Amino acid sequence: MADDKTQIQGRNLWAARKVLVTGASGFVGSNLVPLLREKPCQLATPSHRDYNLLEQTQVRRLLQDHQPEIVFHLAGLIGGIGANKSRPAEFCYENLLMGTLMLHECWRAGVRKYITLMGGCSYPAHAPSPIKETELFNGMPQAESAPYSLAKAMSAVQAEAYRRQHAFNAIVLVPGNLYGPFDNFDLNNSHVIPALIRKFLEAKAANNPEVTAWGSGRPTRDFVFVKDACEVIVAAAEKYEGSDIINISSGRAVTIKELTERVAELAGYQGKVVWDTSKPDGQLYKGFDVTRMKERLGCECRTTLREGLRQTIEWFLSKPPGLRL
Repeated sequence: MADDKTQIQGRNLWAARKVLVTGASGFVGSNLVPLLREKPCQLATPSHRDYNLLEQTQVRRLLQDHQPEIVFHLAGLIGGIGANKSRPAEFCYENLLMGTLMLHECWRAGVRKYITLMGGCSYPAHAPSPIKETELFNGMPQAESAPYSLAKAMSAVQAEAYRRQHAFNAIVLVPGNLYGPFDNFDLNNSHVIPALIRKFLEAKAANNPEVTAWGSGRPTRDFVFVKDACEVIVAAAEKYEGSDIINISSGRAVTIKELTERVAELAGYQGKVVWDTSKPDGQLYKGFDVTRMKERLGCECRTTLREGLRQTIEWFLSKPPGLRL
């Protein structure tokens, strides 16, 4: 690996560089890797079958084998609320250990730039909306996913500590409510948009007269198309050298009722939507402040919700039924 420890930015970031992506076959990775393949770099995308990132010796072997100069660490154990409630220890342990080992060993191996993600769920459950990055650690996150959320939040603490003590160039980004191609459409474990898409498409195919949606539909959420988020991640890798976390989202709120009606329309479902108000609404307002993203990265997530949903439905329908989950 090169001895030159100067920071690398802009177009010079990629020139003949060795770039490593963990979690390349996951939701974000599957959308990020095509953008990186357009760059003049040597890209490595090993899978979890090649290296167990919970084992320090295998993390060291990964870095020795590929000798990357730039690392995107996207691998982790993820799941819906049900999985988080039933396996909190696993979600805490695996994400905490994987993130800790990867950042430490990347510093130890002389990686020049390290980029990782944490989720908006790591913010306090009652943070005022739109949520600013400064709200992190001003309270506990949602109880059901707190072990996972706090494990991911520690990446921001570790990155800042290694930057301060070792001048290690690690940045942490915070995507909002992601949706788009390669999302998880398993109804037992998916987030709201893929769940709605699958529900309405299946109801249309079965000629079901109605679809039940949870809650009142009143809560507002800020959704971001995954391809937009990945473009911002690439821009951050090229431009950003700071220790502050940065939100990546659209900055545009929509009610769950409006979202549901839009998905039904785009899926071609003409039946009735029945709201089960016995089910919880969750936090009433939740959006993300994107001032830092605009000011420090010069980026915006421009894909409209309608266009993003259309592309997501089109992608879902293009897959054979057995490969859609």
